[in-house]
Amino acid sequence: MAGITNVNQTSAATTKQTTSSSNPGMGKDDFLKLLVTQLQYQDPMNPMEDKEFIAQMAQFSSLEQMQNLNSSMMTVQASGMIGTKVTWTADNGDELSGIVSAVKITDGKPSLLVGDVSVALDKVTKVAAPGVGG
Repeated sequence: MAGITNVNQTSAATTKQTTSSSNPGMGKDDFLKLLVTQLQYQDPMNPMEDKEFIAQMAQFSSLEQMQNLNSSMMTVQASGMIGTKVTWTADNGDELSGIVSAVKITDGKPSLLVGDVSVALDKVTKVAAPGVGG
């Protein structure tokens, strides 16, 4: 682990933060399943009006665009960290730090490469320019 330093050991009593990714809410796949189910079980004598269907498709399109924008913004944010010193909490609870050398994108999700370690963005607790604080 060249270039990575152990900042300190955290105690077992440290509470773990929860992130919004633990319960992301309704995603585009859920929305599409709901729409298909609604169409499948609609009353044939009283079908959904065209304007309602178009409104729901517009909502679906907006949701998908927002998710794509969020993914792009995360990639831009990660790319902006190249050359900076980051501190993160490892899976074992240790607080580590090092300089970001690259960004790796796996399944559309960016992670930071610090030495030979891949760090998820949600694990980062501190970002500082090289040689500043730490």
